[in-house]
Amino acid sequence: MNAQSDISMKTDEVLRIELEVLRREHRDLDEAILALVEKGTGDQLTIQRLKKQKLRIKDKVSVLEDRLTPDIIA
Repeated sequence: MNAQSDISMKTDEVLRIELEVLRREHRDLDEAILALVEKGTGDQLTIQRLKKQKLRIKDKVSVLEDRLTPDIIA
């Protein structure tokens, strides 16, 4: 089963909860990256991995937001 069909089987309430969790993870990663950069303690490879993880979460957030936003018929 792919991610798209998995999402379509879930209720809007469950999707909203997952969306909030993903947004929180995205925010936490952003703060972690910023802290590593500011302190100079993070190596570039670690920072790049965290940024890629953050982008994957952002993509998931976009998919969920699209699913929860009703289509507007013109």
